[in-house]
Amino acid sequence: MANVLVLLSDLHSGRSSSAVEVRLLRFWEARNVRRSGELMGVDMLLLDSQSTMMPATVNVNRLATHLTNLEEGSVYSLTGFEVTHCNQNYRLSDSSLLIRFTDSTSFKKVTEPAVPIPLESFRFRNYSEMLGLANSNNQLPDLIGEITAVKSTVTDPPQDKNRVMATIRMDNDTSVTMSLFDAQAVKIHNQLEQIGVDPRVVVATSVNPKIVGGRLFLNATSGTHIYFDKQTDAGERLFYRLVERDTGLPPVAPLLKSYAKVEKLSISELNDFVVTATYRVEMSIADETGEGLFVAFDGVIAKLHNMRAHEAANLLAGDDVNPEETDAPPFVRDMEGKSYTFQVKVGPYNFTANHQSFTISRILGEGERAPQPEFVEDGGDDDNGDDNDGAGLVRRKMKDGGCSKSAGPSAKSKKARKA
Repeated sequence: MANVLVLLSDLHSGRSSSAVEVRLLRFWEARNVRRSGELMGVDMLLLDSQSTMMPATVNVNRLATHLTNLEEGSVYSLTGFEVTHCNQNYRLSDSSLLIRFTDSTSFKKVTEPAVPIPLESFRFRNYSEMLGLANSNNQLPDLIGEITAVKSTVTDPPQDKNRVMATIRMDNDTSVTMSLFDAQAVKIHNQLEQIGVDPRVVVATSVNPKIVGGRLFLNATSGTHIYFDKQTDAGERLFYRLVERDTGLPPVAPLLKSYAKVEKLSISELNDFVVTATYRVEMSIADETGEGLFVAFDGVIAKLHNMRAHEAANLLAGDDVNPEETDAPPFVRDMEGKSYTFQVKVGPYNFTANHQSFTISRILGEGERAPQPEFVEDGGDDDNGDDNDGAGLVRRKMKDGGCSKSAGPSAKSKKARKA
């Protein structure tokens, strides 16, 4: 006899003979801190078609059966489980129930669920709500906000008592400090070092609000997952709202999303795709000793303005206008009259007659020592992916009247362009 398909909200305490179709949102190891971090099992958060979230747990003795089958984001048919009341402290969802896997539990992937299930779900709380939950240990809410600073005590190789602290701007310009510890701190530290562009938006799940010295702090828990910028739909929406706020321009759709599905493209369409995938700014400079051409590519500009190639391309000319004859976008023109430190790459081709230009590998603003996130010096570099052998730092001022890098009273400018 087939199991009757029900919703999570239909479940009651006791052994269930029904089936539920759920999306596995997140899962993580459950360890006993009182026993030197002994592994107790795996905890997870499930979501059904009605956006009901419910926690579930797999005991360590049953991990061999299920662990290799767990994949975040996948949809499963769950049968043969037990339902019990969950701990009322540190709750991961609004449900008072918890699903326990038993020896009879079947957890099989489903490619086409009977009813579509949302891809994600969060329990975001604003600053006031976080204050209300602080020090209560009742709920572990989710956080979304703008990253304004990151500091780390992680070294290479990591030592004991690692910590990463991120300052997050929430609603109404209120800021909180989120702290991650030990293995989570090391993981996020390494992830931030590997990202080519400093992230702007963070989504953090299952944080524990605390009041310390009159200030609100959010501590990561074992169930905390960190997502940056456009890794979630919620983060992507906030990211583009911030772009619109800073540039005064409406947000543009991500380029790759429009090509996410497999489809046929003409050669012309493919060429257009490649053109908008690379963006550069050429800066003609002059001082009392001579003139030179500096070139900044997509990665460098994105680090300075948090704007990728396809976003910058949308600010340039339309299809019927020659990009060479257009002005630089506002965020490039805003650089004029400000002082920057340029790290330039000098290679053998710079000493040939046909290559009198210098590629910028990094731009730092006036008074800026290093781009955010700020990390403790640990011997690493801040490479943007280029081979920076032979690179040097040059301090110059962007002269008013053109997108240029100038050390003297005269400077010529080149227009920003697609390449």
